[in-house]
Amino acid sequence: MPPSTPKPTRIAVLADSDTRWKWGALTAARIAPGPSMETAAREDAQVGLELSGFLLRGRATPTARQLAEVGVRADSLREVTAVEFLRAMAEEEYDVLVLALVGGGVQAMLHGLRRVWEGRERRPAVVTGYVGVVYEKLADGLLLRHGADLVLANSRQDAERFRAVYEGVGADASSVTEVALPFLGGAAYEGEHDPYTVVFAVQPSVPDSRRDRIYLLDRLIRHARLHPEREVLLKLRSKPGEHTTHIEEQPYQKLVQRLDPPANFRLVYGNMGEVLDRTDLLVTISSTAALESLHRRIPTVVLTDLGIREVLGNHHFVGSGCLASWDQLDAGHRPAADEEWVARQGVATDGSYETAFDMARERIAKLLAAPELPPLAPYYTPATAPGYLPGILARHHLGPDGSPLPGAPAHDREPGPVRQIVRRAARGAYRHGVQRVAPVIRRMGEL
Repeated sequence: MPPSTPKPTRIAVLADSDTRWKWGALTAARIAPGPSMETAAREDAQVGLELSGFLLRGRATPTARQLAEVGVRADSLREVTAVEFLRAMAEEEYDVLVLALVGGGVQAMLHGLRRVWEGRERRPAVVTGYVGVVYEKLADGLLLRHGADLVLANSRQDAERFRAVYEGVGADASSVTEVALPFLGGAAYEGEHDPYTVVFAVQPSVPDSRRDRIYLLDRLIRHARLHPEREVLLKLRSKPGEHTTHIEEQPYQKLVQRLDPPANFRLVYGNMGEVLDRTDLLVTISSTAALESLHRRIPTVVLTDLGIREVLGNHHFVGSGCLASWDQLDAGHRPAADEEWVARQGVATDGSYETAFDMARERIAKLLAAPELPPLAPYYTPATAPGYLPGILARHHLGPDGSPLPGAPAHDREPGPVRQIVRRAARGAYRHGVQRVAPVIRRMGEL
């Protein structure tokens, strides 16, 4: 009699943007009980994992290209409203649910899920966390995520801060689980390439002003002219017309059209890991690409040209040894990262990254083995935050008890062709308004 095949772990991921889909899908692969972390994140080795993707309908719903770029295959993928997703969770059975959403979205889903799972013998283990560096709205974002079975912290430093916030308000901190960023990996840097390659990794929202972005482009192009033997790449997040976590009012690919870059300057898209394979110097304002680069021991610079400010997020890198200006880079400066700082950020350069998700997998295995799980218990309730919580839930068409509000988007059928066309047009109009109309209005207001 042939041996029985183990039942695959069924994991659902709900994401609201390209970046959060990447985090959620890779996290699902890392935390699934069974395969080692080293093989779990490989697309061709998802043995024992059945991954279902849900994309929360909105302005930042990712395109097929953005989804494919992640490199993790979903067994099924569909676009849903919050109400549609909750209905699916009531009707379908999963072992684990990963909420890869902004804080308000996580909070709304926790309350909605508590309602739809009420009286159910078994429910999935619920996991949430952060896509990258947490440098703003720490208390707000954390308390909106409270109530999940696991709140993942990407580093030892974040785990300590997360527990301090929860304990400081009298909330249960046992959900905080230290892991690492799920998209770290790739071969370690072994020396200069031919040609030597400088990559500037952009961010959709930092900096946000046209003047600052043109300044950064000008300095990047100037560096290319000063070093014609180098290849200088502008790594962009999205192609024209695609949506990202943050809408760009001043896309770099449009701003660069008015400049005159030299032949050794190019725009590149695609998977960040593949770009890092040929990178000799990674430059950014505060992107998590810096952590990916540091993990591979690639020389990494966090720019100080626009100041070291919380609004830019580069204040997070104080003490890293990576802060530098374009003047220093033009003169040949090569940064050396502080090993102690890097270790506290979950950027394991010593090989320990292979075990970074072991604790999370063990905790999930215990949850799955438990006879039953208690109802979800978020810190925010109609009693503890009566002036805050209802508004968060209402944005997702949910009432104070987590039930759908009257007039919530239809959730009993798939959208027809006309509705799909209208939605795409609405997203395009929104993006056009942000990128074209809003800047013009602001400039007129400055006259």
